[in-house]
Amino acid sequence: MAAPDDTIAAVATAPGRAGIGIVRISGRSLARLAGELIGTIPPPRRGVRAVFRDARGAAIDDGLALWFPAPHSYTGEEVLELHGHGGPLVLGMLLRRAVELGARLAEPGEFTRRAFLNGKLDLAQAEAVADVIDAATETAARCAVRSLRGEFSAAIRALAGELVELRMLAEATLDFPEEDIDPLDRADARGRLARLRAALDDTLARAKEGSLLRSGLHVVLAGRPNVGKSSLLNRLAGEELAIVTPVPGTTRDAVRQGIQLDGVPLNVVDTAGLRETADEVERLGIERTWSEIGRADLALLIVDARGGAGSDDDAIAGRLPPRLPRLVVHNKIDLAGVAPHAEGDAVYLSARTGAGVELLKQRLLERAGWHSGGESVFIARERHLVALRGAAERLAAAAGQLAAPELFAEELRLAHRDLGAITGEFTADELLGAIFGRFCIGK
Repeated sequence: MAAPDDTIAAVATAPGRAGIGIVRISGRSLARLAGELIGTIPPPRRGVRAVFRDARGAAIDDGLALWFPAPHSYTGEEVLELHGHGGPLVLGMLLRRAVELGARLAEPGEFTRRAFLNGKLDLAQAEAVADVIDAATETAARCAVRSLRGEFSAAIRALAGELVELRMLAEATLDFPEEDIDPLDRADARGRLARLRAALDDTLARAKEGSLLRSGLHVVLAGRPNVGKSSLLNRLAGEELAIVTPVPGTTRDAVRQGIQLDGVPLNVVDTAGLRETADEVERLGIERTWSEIGRADLALLIVDARGGAGSDDDAIAGRLPPRLPRLVVHNKIDLAGVAPHAEGDAVYLSARTGAGVELLKQRLLERAGWHSGGESVFIARERHLVALRGAAERLAAAAGQLAAPELFAEELRLAHRDLGAITGEFTADELLGAIFGRFCIGK
């Protein structure tokens, strides 16, 4: 990222033609720029009709101007927004004019980075901005808005506050070792630590579900030819996406479809049937199947319910990655005379009639770790989960060091550091660059 004192400008609306387009400009002093562009500084936070002019005074566009004085703006700096017609050419002309007047093109996420650096948002809230934009389901969008409004950050701050109190007690023990009564014992450090660990575990569980909402679940349908993988994909998707025939080897390449289950996004992939074959095209499809399985979060091993899992099915199961979660789906129960049911890791259904498919959906959500329905989860990223797990491990280590105040205090300090990394209290510049570099330009 370039110098934070620069004036930056960008088109804040999506590329392409639209009824309205917005050019956003942010900097420490925009009075001269505003005067050259629109002739005046509008009243704060009020839309004013204005003519946007080029260097010769000719009109570029006719629209609305919005002025946000510092620090009461998104970035905490002076911000000027020009709302004009959404043609790419007109917006490009406006942007070039802003650059002529001293602004530079904003980098991806630079407006939000400035909001973070100027204390308008903490880092978790800043990341939630991108999560709201990228949300794939309504549930994900609602949870991202809650994180943007600070619910996740408030939970982290509450944990950090309790941790600070416990650290104070530990430091008191180190500062006053001659006291007859151990402050750790007097303040029920063990009980406090247990309650803190329980609260942290609850936050981690909610964050795990939020991570699932954000990234979704990659589910691969695998099995021998003609066991009904394509029929199951069509049933889950609610439309005829994959070709279904009685001819073995019909599916030669992966067929992907995004679906939603209870607001959780799933990317379901139908793959080529797994078998020995001399057909070169089918063989390539089977290689791609194993490649998809290697990237999967969950595998559905489809078998024919009329014969159950045979040696070929067992061989496929044996080749699945050992740590890959899986469900065995016994399909075609309508032909086997079996009622739909689930037992253990097995689900009995008919992709053709739909019997038992709801049972499969329930098991999919259970395997994904989805329990709350989204009302209390926090949209979370992998780095949040890593930090929360790290803090939990530090607190677990601290529980074993109550008799050694120096070690106890050090584990608490490291746990506090892990929590601070979530909101940006302890964050390296390299991490900030990686986070905001993934944002869209103009945000």
